[in-house]
Amino acid sequence: MRNKTRKLSIIIPAYNESKTIVQVLNKILSIPLYDTQNSIITKEIIIVDDCSTDNTQKKVAEFIEQRPSELIKYTKLEKNHGKGYAVRTGIHLATGDVIIIQDADLEYDPADYSNLLPFILSGEYKVVYGSRLLNRDNRYSYRSFYWGGRLVSFVTSLLFGVKITDEPTCYKMFDAAVLKSIPLASDRFGFCPEITAKVLKRGYSIKEVPIKYYPRSKKEGKKIKWRDGIEAIYILFKYRFVKN
Repeated sequence: MRNKTRKLSIIIPAYNESKTIVQVLNKILSIPLYDTQNSIITKEIIIVDDCSTDNTQKKVAEFIEQRPSELIKYTKLEKNHGKGYAVRTGIHLATGDVIIIQDADLEYDPADYSNLLPFILSGEYKVVYGSRLLNRDNRYSYRSFYWGGRLVSFVTSLLFGVKITDEPTCYKMFDAAVLKSIPLASDRFGFCPEITAKVLKRGYSIKEVPIKYYPRSKKEGKKIKWRDGIEAIYILFKYRFVKN
């Protein structure tokens, strides 16, 4: 009896990313993925456009038209809500066995999916994070982002009694059933600390794997701000001590 074909759902929250979205999609589709039996893993791409005002929608529509055989879903929100809301929308639409978050810029390399997947597919872990800190070849565009990320990771480790090197990483991969079972509320960048706090509080271990990182500048479209780091720490404390 043949094994069921596994599917990876790739959720891409996008806001005004017309300059990079096509390159990201091409990179994702160019990477072959295999399970532990060396069978091909199907890729489901879910693009959630957070009410972009540039040509993101047009670029994606043209791309989908040129790739009719690919499993690509596109939805545009009627109002700009934030990354967390877009990710939550994508989780609802995902039909894969495994889910990963992919930013629409070029900071992260989809080739690293292959490094994270084995830990989920083997059943050893339900949650795997790609750590930029574990790859010493990576560089950072701003010291404030680097140290802010280190601080959030330190607070996470302290509060939950674990060792996390890169809590704010975009590359968060989950067993789909686990992720869909966790109620989420954050609309903006708070998605990251919220999901981290909730999976740790439920007793799941987070496996960290080194990944590549190519940071972009604010001029190139980097959207996260220093106050998002403060909010992340607040959310970690909130969900560490809230009862339900």
